[in-house]
Amino acid sequence: MTQNIRWMTALGLSVCISMAAAVSLGMTRFAYALLLPPMRDDLLWSYTLAGAMNTFNAVGYLVGALLTPWALRRWGAVRVLIWGALAATIFMALTGFLIDTAALLFQRFLAGVASAAVFVSGGLLAARLGAQIPAQSGLLLGVYYGGTGWGIVLSALMVPASLGWAQVQAVDHPWSWAWWSLAGLCLALSLLMILIRRPLMHWAPESPPSMASTHQAAPATRGLRQWFFALLGYGCFGVGYIGYMTFVVALLREQGAGPADITLFYALLGVAVVVSSRVWAGLLNHYRGGQALSILNALLSVATLIPAITAAWPLMMISGLIFGLVFLSLVASTTAMVKHNLPPEQWASGISVFTVIFALGQIVGPVVVGWIADGDGGLQRGLLFSAMALLLGSFFAWQQKPLTEKTTA
Repeated sequence: MTQNIRWMTALGLSVCISMAAAVSLGMTRFAYALLLPPMRDDLLWSYTLAGAMNTFNAVGYLVGALLTPWALRRWGAVRVLIWGALAATIFMALTGFLIDTAALLFQRFLAGVASAAVFVSGGLLAARLGAQIPAQSGLLLGVYYGGTGWGIVLSALMVPASLGWAQVQAVDHPWSWAWWSLAGLCLALSLLMILIRRPLMHWAPESPPSMASTHQAAPATRGLRQWFFALLGYGCFGVGYIGYMTFVVALLREQGAGPADITLFYALLGVAVVVSSRVWAGLLNHYRGGQALSILNALLSVATLIPAITAAWPLMMISGLIFGLVFLSLVASTTAMVKHNLPPEQWASGISVFTVIFALGQIVGPVVVGWIADGDGGLQRGLLFSAMALLLGSFFAWQQKPLTEKTTA
């Protein structure tokens, strides 16, 4: 098999598994930003409660991240990916049947558990595909994480259309129909995961048993303790980015943006996520320490600061463009760091530990921003908090040196 065929096969599989990222984050999590305003109006939520919905989602994500390494050892990454995507689809459909606050909070928790299983297993498979073609590993990782952008674009197009149809039909709780429409789309993408199951098992096989793999969690954890600053930087990212992704659409509505403007903004953000894999592939391949994480955190801080200090529409579009170009590549930077510094049999546990830190940050972010937004400063002051958290994360990440250099020293 020629190198070109190997490359095209790996790229095609990366594009397919990127649809799992579209399900787990692009729609299961980030579509909530589009549905928060109508749900808040209909169910009479405060911003604190609206933020708590994503906090419970993040708690579920944390639980899922803790359980996923066990699931990967028991069933393998491909099975976890497929069953996780199907579970996320079911939980998304369930949202449309609920109006009770406690039930919705529990649903968001369950959706978070499924999202973590999908996202961690998909990232591991993308890393294994990249190992087949090391020169293009950064791009293949970026393609996978960029799949979240397709989920955001599809949400930006589907949610307003579903809401508009439901409002014309004068049904109760029009936002329910948007959740059901998204669930149908997630089911179709989950079926794609089933179709590529066999070639994916061939091209991204499970790591062979070895003395190292029988104790993989402990060595990976010891290595990650030496990544103290990277973990701090990534935790600050979790705190900061989720406030933007939860409340930016609500802020746009407060500033007078119409449905077409919001669709354009969110779709542009999603397209930027998709193309970000090409923009930052070289950066992810080049740096072994925390430099990539630091640079991307700083850019994300700028994007988040813009809506905190101005309502000018052209600048808001620039904010969405920068944010989309950066935030999922920042997630990819930690997977690249794990690949650069740990042996393959420890990638699963390494990615999972970073995912746990990510989830802890996301637990804090939405409810704090919502609580601030319920005060005098409103959503703009809440996003200012998010921007400062991201800037602090950039400072921490810059202090991080490659693990191999520390071990040698």
